[in-house]
Amino acid sequence: MLAVLAALPPVAVLALVFLLPALESSTLLGLFVPGETAVLVGGVVAHLGGLPLWAVIVVAAAGACLGDQVGYLLGRRYGPAVLARAPAVARRHLDLDRARRLVATRGAAAVVIGRWVAVLRVLVPLFSGASGMSRSTFGWANVAGGSVWATTVVLLGYLGSASYRYLEHELGIGTHVLLALLVVGALLALWRHHRRRRPTGPAR
Repeated sequence: MLAVLAALPPVAVLALVFLLPALESSTLLGLFVPGETAVLVGGVVAHLGGLPLWAVIVVAAAGACLGDQVGYLLGRRYGPAVLARAPAVARRHLDLDRARRLVATRGAAAVVIGRWVAVLRVLVPLFSGASGMSRSTFGWANVAGGSVWATTVVLLGYLGSASYRYLEHELGIGTHVLLALLVVGALLALWRHHRRRRPTGPAR
């Protein structure tokens, strides 16, 4: 997998690192494909020597900030009604009340906080614009949140690639073992989720 990523043209990787975060809020793409996907890949490619780390961070931050700025302007002009563009199956999973409350209670901080949750990353810019938040307030919060988010996610990809290569080459743990660990982790998460949802019997 890492060899495949390393073989991608650097320009194509940078384009994805910019476009996916940029399209998250501006086109509601984030309801289907989280922007972290491309940004993490950019961090991996940077570790493999295909791109400068600083370039991946700058491009990811630029895409994230631009996309949220467009989402804010859409919310300012059309309000939450712009969400009608999303398919019905996606709208059923939108936590509109949570996003609305976050913007109403946290203001500019909601722009920074919401960036770390995929669905909120789509909704918060829209509700920020619809709520009447000033452009300057949203602007500085957007730049701060987008820059920190981009730097963190790129570094996670960079360091995760380093850890993977160490495990694979130094400890002899291959891709199939790592995949098995991921499957076991997913099954445990599903089991815990099922237990939490199971109704508790009456106390005796």
